[in-house]
Amino acid sequence: MKKRAILGVGNILELDDGIAIYATKYLESNYTFEPNIDIINGGVEGINLLNLFMEYDSILILDAIEIDDEAGSIYHIPSEKLTGYGLNSGGAHEIGVLQCFDILELMGKDLPESSVFGIIPHTIDVAIGLSEVMEQKFDLYINKLIEILEKEQIKVSKKSDSITLDAIIEKFRNPESALY
Repeated sequence: MKKRAILGVGNILELDDGIAIYATKYLESNYTFEPNIDIINGGVEGINLLNLFMEYDSILILDAIEIDDEAGSIYHIPSEKLTGYGLNSGGAHEIGVLQCFDILELMGKDLPESSVFGIIPHTIDVAIGLSEVMEQKFDLYINKLIEILEKEQIKVSKKSDSITLDAIIEKFRNPESALY
């Protein structure tokens, strides 16, 4: 059986750049997957994620991406096509993820089956949370992600007790709170 992961990368201290981190926590808190998928908060680790790319057969990378399109537009890009989408112009975490692929190739290792599921941010600023535009697009982002997983024959089930996006963001703002 394939070992699968969903990897969220981004910086929660830069408003919309943290959407993938919130999405991974939202998925982990509100859904179960069969077969199992490991959900990983990669934050801004970038190149430090190299071992993950060697450990998994399939990785779906969630990220805020810079593409010349309307804020909130969603893209699903296979890894082999990443270079043409301006992902190198983003933060260190994006550069690091792409470098992981390069290093694996140089090492003669097999690349995992992977793709980026990205959303174009509205506002990158120093703050924890999401802009109103991204809050409005969040459910669509999650629903499209679930569609991708279901097309890959992964059964996605909603847990009975849901945790809201607002509660997840508040937990990042105030880690001592007992919201979930």
